Amino acid sequence: MNVNVEKLENSQVKLTITVDAEKFEEGMNKAFFKNAKYFSVPGFRKGKAPRARVEKYYGETILYEDAFNEVAPEAYDLAITENNIEAVARPEIDIKEIGKGKDLVFEAIVTVKPEVKLGEYKGIKLEKKEYPVSDEDVDNAIKAMAEKNVRIITCEDDKIIEKGDTAVIDFEGFVDDKAFDGGKGENYSLEIGSNTFIPGFEDQLIGLKKGEETDVNVSFPENYFSKELAGKPAVFKVKVNEIKTKEYPKMDDEFAKDVSEFDTLKELKDDTRENLEAENEKKAKYETEEAAIEAVIENAKIEIPRAMLDAEIDGYVQDMDNNLKRQGLSLEQYMKMLNMDMETVRGQYEDKAEHNILTRLVLEAIFQKENIAITDEDITNKLKDVAKEYGRDAEEFASKANEQVKEFAKEELKYDLAVKFIVDNAEFEGAKKTTKKTTKSTKTEKAESASSEEKAEKKTTRTRTSKAKKEEE
Repeated sequence: MNVNVEKLENSQVKLTITVDAEKFEEGMNKAFFKNAKYFSVPGFRKGKAPRARVEKYYGETILYEDAFNEVAPEAYDLAITENNIEAVARPEIDIKEIGKGKDLVFEAIVTVKPEVKLGEYKGIKLEKKEYPVSDEDVDNAIKAMAEKNVRIITCEDDKIIEKGDTAVIDFEGFVDDKAFDGGKGENYSLEIGSNTFIPGFEDQLIGLKKGEETDVNVSFPENYFSKELAGKPAVFKVKVNEIKTKEYPKMDDEFAKDVSEFDTLKELKDDTRENLEAENEKKAKYETEEAAIEAVIENAKIEIPRAMLDAEIDGYVQDMDNNLKRQGLSLEQYMKMLNMDMETVRGQYEDKAEHNILTRLVLEAIFQKENIAITDEDITNKLKDVAKEYGRDAEEFASKANEQVKEFAKEELKYDLAVKFIVDNAEFEGAKKTTKKTTKSTKTEKAESASSEEKAEKKTTRTRTSKAKKEEE
């Protein structure tokens, strides 16, 4: 096999690949034996005619396409491997010469990784992210736990509706003095303040008692799903049948025993604070890393080839199709339901695809330029992290991982370590202090929370890596 490499513009190279006649003949034979059962030649039972008679009857070109598909992929893969070409999309193939007893000659226009001109990535200025945990945060987390153990009780007749209560109501809506479809309900339980109904509806029930009736005047939102009702004023005739309220458990040691493994409320609060602090540290770390990535992308110069962008979008569309199939829908059905075409679907992923490619390329360039090393210990620790993320035994998973899994971990580490390098060499200025509310608090929930945050932190990197592998394949 002979390969001629010619560099083209826009991150492309042209490979002129020559496969010798003997190799192409092997492909012709393979193509014949795979398709022999389909050939019907007079004087022979179907599938029993020799190749020479098949070629005479159908013409020798009958096997060319299949023979090409037998030998060309292997020749192409060998060509890009031997010439260290990193293809990022499927090649454009043009057959120049093909024939029985002749060398096979074809051209492959290959899109390769574009040149990355790194700007400033060491000493970049980043804002220090801090999310301290306040007593209020802890109290809110405990209250959220109490919410799961709340009792709903029916109120006395003289109780008036307040925010947070549940009103059991009959209602019927009218537009232009005419009742409309879907505007009627009986004994409907509506939590006041849940914003379940049209804006303004729930507020007008506050202060009412059981048995009272009222007219609720509202207007449907301009973007309401029903075009017949969108933007129109409406009147709902409402009767209150019942009022229910929440009875929260007393916040004491008994409560702590009921909702957690702790014996005292103080122990539960201490654990909740520790859990919140761990979550906030992860949040600050994630935001810092994202800011670092954005900064180096902004400073770099890269022209992404269209074929590379299309290949990235192909991956997103395929993922979307797979997700829809798991829900019993096809992509075609989904597009028809939303009155969309494929161009619109692909356009939704354009910016995301571009950003992921830029992120990948910049981090790879920094990794290579700084000669960042990946040790066996790094790979083992990464495998353990992945195992924990999916609830697997870390030691067992790391020890039994095959080479493919290890390579996957190594690819992710390449991006992780590049980001770490940027952050470690950044200059931090100021401190942004804010708080974060959460409901995770017990020991059991703590493990779940950590897993959730780890998934969030790794999501972008895993996406970048999986897409990169698709491109390389």
